[in-house]
Amino acid sequence: MNKIKIINLSGYEVPSIRESTRHNWVEYGDHNNYFGDLIEKYLGSPTNSRCINGISDLIYGRGLNATDSETNAVQFGKMQEILRDKDVRKIVSDLKLLGQAAIQVVYNKGKTKIMSLRHFPTETLRAEKAKDGKIEAFYYHPKWEDIKPSDKPKRIPAYKFGRKSETVEIYCVKPYKAGFYYYSPVDYQGCLQYCSLEEEVSNYHINNIQNGLQPSMLLNFNNGIPSDEAQQIIESKIYDKFSGSSNAGKFILCFNEDSEAQANVEPINLPDAHAQYEFLAKESREKIMIGHGVVSPILLGIKDNTGFGNNAEELRTASVLMDNIVIRPFQTMLINAFSELLSFNGINLNLYFTTLQPIEFTELENIETKIKREEETGEKLSSQEKVDFTDDEGDDLLSQLEDFAEKIDEDDWELVHTEKVEDTEKEFDFTTLSMPNESDAKPNKVSSQDNSGYKIRYSYGPIKKSPTSRRFCQRMEILSERKLVFRKEDITLMSFRGVNKELGHKGQNYSLFKYKGGVNCQHYWEMKVYKKKVSEDNLVNESEAINDGMKEPKNPSEVSIAPKDMPNRGHHPNYKK
Repeated sequence: MNKIKIINLSGYEVPSIRESTRHNWVEYGDHNNYFGDLIEKYLGSPTNSRCINGISDLIYGRGLNATDSETNAVQFGKMQEILRDKDVRKIVSDLKLLGQAAIQVVYNKGKTKIMSLRHFPTETLRAEKAKDGKIEAFYYHPKWEDIKPSDKPKRIPAYKFGRKSETVEIYCVKPYKAGFYYYSPVDYQGCLQYCSLEEEVSNYHINNIQNGLQPSMLLNFNNGIPSDEAQQIIESKIYDKFSGSSNAGKFILCFNEDSEAQANVEPINLPDAHAQYEFLAKESREKIMIGHGVVSPILLGIKDNTGFGNNAEELRTASVLMDNIVIRPFQTMLINAFSELLSFNGINLNLYFTTLQPIEFTELENIETKIKREEETGEKLSSQEKVDFTDDEGDDLLSQLEDFAEKIDEDDWELVHTEKVEDTEKEFDFTTLSMPNESDAKPNKVSSQDNSGYKIRYSYGPIKKSPTSRRFCQRMEILSERKLVFRKEDITLMSFRGVNKELGHKGQNYSLFKYKGGVNCQHYWEMKVYKKKVSEDNLVNESEAINDGMKEPKNPSEVSIAPKDMPNRGHHPNYKK
């Protein structure tokens, strides 16, 4: 008996979610196998498969990266050990295909540190019934559609709900959808009926090619009805000679008592069958792409006749639009999840997915910061490039630095002593400093370190004139060459104003007095002692100056140390190896 299948597009329903009365888990879909249904539609619909694969590729891009991967190299290395690229790719794929993704969190003994973050097959998990509005665990079974009454699915606690002895937990990544708590429907839920339609149309065509749309020939034998065995022999011989795709498929074989009783065949003609099925195929393809948010098919390698592929500007616009409304929300959701998990180990990185989008499609003119540029383009910039300025910006910076600098009047003051400060005062803590009075932070004013006819000032050294130095350091070297110096108050105020904050901890202000140009900087502050000039030959050594009444200031030891030579190479205090 032939089976007739009717697809009722208007009657397609969202998956049912049922709390089992017999078990502790929550069922998802008919027969508790909705994830399996989604996988079937992924495999059966070519357009759906292409959209899911293409969008997953765009989400993952060229992998997970961090703008501070160089400055926080140790943390970045630990992240790569915990979270492998292949697991990230699988998590991305599940999130797109199944609407949610599962991460297996593996702790060390005692649960003081996460040892690994691994992909866990989402289709094998069912949520436990909520307690006080919280999902505290998931149940694992390899094939829920084949579960037997005797099977006992394994209970795995949800993230932060496991006991101290339970070193494996499940972290679920899923977007919020109104009306859904245990499971989240896929973002392409509205086009699933068209996925079924496309699959059925393709099945129809392949069956038509293999067997014929309708019987193409009727053979009547009017010499009586032979035995069943004889009928099978005749049928086999005719089939071998006339059937197959080259012979248009099926034939009808009829055995009659006589010619008057022969069968009559009434052909059933479907008018414009080709056009109708072409329309269904096109309609399903377009609706599937709409469901996935595909702005232009060519972005996913699907060629159509819209002309999009011949218009570079339209294609660029489509690429930017799709990146913002489809790709970024997935990336943001995943980055937030990874950041939360990594922070358990004290790993705090500015994560992003390296884009596959052509750089010419990126709106670089609207990017305000170098860090943002790296996030948009995926181009890892060097330290120099990260803080480079335009000529106008460089001139403004130079002017700003000159506002704080002092030119010593050599007619009145003589440099009598220069040294890299080597005292052992406790570590300089910028956060404990009080905001200086701007009126007190002006060159040529008396410093709190000045005493008994002596001036204490600071210069930036050494003068290296390296083309690879940061722009800030290059500017400071220019000021040193011009014999411009700073009071301690001036350096403090520059720190508070955010001079060179581009190299601070995530763009924040930091102590120029301690960290100079930033991480791995090779410069240091030199203390210069000036004495009121009374003769042409007035140079004295340190001990003579002290005996003369000069009180040597107490500065932090870091003032004289290049950041690259510090224990953490100048990293922020929160930096952890």
